[in-house]
Amino acid sequence: MKHETVEKNVGLMIILVIVAISFGTLVELVPLFFDKQVNEPIAGLKPLPALELEGRDIYIREGCNTCHSQMIRPLRAETERYGHYSVAGEFVYDHPFLWGSKRTGPDLARVGQRYSDDWHRAHLYNPRDVVPESNMPAFPWLFDDEVDSSRTADKLAALRMVGVPYTDEDIAGAAQAVEGKKEIDALVAYLQQLGTLLRTKR
Repeated sequence: MKHETVEKNVGLMIILVIVAISFGTLVELVPLFFDKQVNEPIAGLKPLPALELEGRDIYIREGCNTCHSQMIRPLRAETERYGHYSVAGEFVYDHPFLWGSKRTGPDLARVGQRYSDDWHRAHLYNPRDVVPESNMPAFPWLFDDEVDSSRTADKLAALRMVGVPYTDEDIAGAAQAVEGKKEIDALVAYLQQLGTLLRTKR
């Protein structure tokens, strides 16, 4: 009888569903706030230097993360292809996180240092020059456009407010570190550091 009462009372049903979902969310998420594996950086992890940080913003702006995930799952098929599975400690300084499951292109979590800077440049200028079957678009404007250095220091300062350990020296030198650099330089610098701290030896 009580079950029938809940089913016939839409308002009560909505309230109970919200309570159930909220409880489940709390049970799943709250313990993660106290888990060191989730909150502490892995050994050797440092905040991205200014040029690489600008490269990450270009990566997001150009939509690279909509086709390339940065999340290797702990499954044999994934680790044999891409390398060591992703761990939360690699990404504690990332805002926003770029994990995901969409793979129009390959996962890039461990792409750092797998190819030369020249390969990345050729690939971004015209992907089919190095991967003939690629359906990735070309990004030739990155070779002409300069990084906007006017906001770089502000970006570092904002990230420091959410816990990224940038120093006053990092912030003070940020604009100079990217001044005169092309956007392609920043993007390649970002790609070349991805996943280099945690990699399965082959």
